[in-house]
Amino acid sequence: MRRIITMTVNNRPGVLNRITGLFTKRHYNIESITVGHTEVEGVSRMTFVVNVEDERTAEQIIKQLNKQIDVLKVNDITDQAIVARELALVKVSVTPALRQEIYTLIEPFRASIVDVSKDSLVIQVTGESEKVEALIELLRPYGIKEVARTGTTAFTRGSQKTAATHKTAFII
Repeated sequence: MRRIITMTVNNRPGVLNRITGLFTKRHYNIESITVGHTEVEGVSRMTFVVNVEDERTAEQIIKQLNKQIDVLKVNDITDQAIVARELALVKVSVTPALRQEIYTLIEPFRASIVDVSKDSLVIQVTGESEKVEALIELLRPYGIKEVARTGTTAFTRGSQKTAATHKTAFII
């Protein structure tokens, strides 16, 4: 079962390593990780997409993450109304004759061309993972040279009450 777990952490060296080490030791598969600064100086937001066997395992992950030094707040937002996005860059082999066909193909996805060379195009697409995957599949017959994906980043919509597990911490 796929879970989206977000957490805020103190932005210090070694925090990401300790958290991914926790997943590794317990044999949890991490599908994607995104990390970035938040609106609060010295605090970062991490978004993990993980595959777990059942609900109990997901709850265990949350408990273990809360025990980590520098973890401020942990949320499993999978079952909530969320805004989730991913960015992908896709380099496609293309001749000048096929360029217009590619432009037409990517238009419904609101994707854009960010680089053009004589034998390839780099396409940028953002959206939910399913949208990104659908575009990649449509581009596959043209000859994909490279794909780079950021992984999912997400948070809850509006001002929902989160079923968060809070940890009291002071940011210094």
